[in-house]
Amino acid sequence: MMDRAHRCLLAFLLGTGVATVQPATRLMASQEPGQDQEQAQAQEQRQAQEQRQDQGQKQRQQAAISRSQQATLKPVVASASDLAATNSSDGRFDPYSEQQLLTFANQSRRQAGAPPLSIDPGLSQAARIHALAMLKARQLSHQLDGEPSLPQRLAATTQLQLQEEGENVALDYDAEHGHEHLMLSAPHRANLLNPAYNVVGLGVVRDADRIYIVQDFGSALPKYSPQEVKEHVAAAVNQTRRLAQRPALQERDLLGADDTACSMAQNDKTEIPQDHKPVESLSIIAYTSLHPEALPGAASSAVADRNLHSFSVGACYARTRTYPTGVYWVVLALR
Repeated sequence: MMDRAHRCLLAFLLGTGVATVQPATRLMASQEPGQDQEQAQAQEQRQAQEQRQDQGQKQRQQAAISRSQQATLKPVVASASDLAATNSSDGRFDPYSEQQLLTFANQSRRQAGAPPLSIDPGLSQAARIHALAMLKARQLSHQLDGEPSLPQRLAATTQLQLQEEGENVALDYDAEHGHEHLMLSAPHRANLLNPAYNVVGLGVVRDADRIYIVQDFGSALPKYSPQEVKEHVAAAVNQTRRLAQRPALQERDLLGADDTACSMAQNDKTEIPQDHKPVESLSIIAYTSLHPEALPGAASSAVADRNLHSFSVGACYARTRTYPTGVYWVVLALR
């Protein structure tokens, strides 16, 4: 029978981490007929400054929420031996405790009015790999020496497109007390009850009379085809026009628009290579998005321009170093 002091000590053997995907936008103004180059450059500089200010404000808000918990992205994937280990009959894994943790989590979420979590096999694989790594290292951490960061660990094992990721780690004697201790800690409780999370992966590794616990949470989004992304963007363009009391724009196909969007993904930058830039466009808006049904805030004024008469959209989905679990790369050409 454990004494109270021993159990209280275990309550502090916890860790939490959170990462959020931050989309980016770039507005590029092409030179209008009759507009001199100096004016065009000044316009582009003003737009870039506005965008930097907008992104800076979002970054400050995010930093205020979780300044010390931002994940660092690294282009690393799980090794074949790691993946094989989680599928083996290794007696150190404890599936029963993993199921208990899911039950306890969803009971607490129901009491808090949050939707239940669904198990994702890929996230569970990532959780087990990390739990085993902590056992081998004999320490709790979200990124052990030589290990990928949280977003990269999850991207290596799941095909989900995640907007947010979070992780709890703990060392305790059983699932019941592990859940109890996690719920007593404000940041861990916040992860467990976060209504934005809808999927989870659970990994429990047993070490004698103790268990290493890993809970990997995610906010999974629906995945769209490039054509569906373009349809969403087109609807958002004309919705913006209606709100600005402007006439609807004609959508035109632009040869190579999708390739242009994919060229940004290949470079992992919202910057269109010179040889991919659409011609005869008044403005080009290049951005990444997890929600193609909504335009980035910085694009509203450009889309509402009274001189426009048509637009074209290019789209590409890709996973990159900056976006390990994927993002939509979009090029919106306005004429």
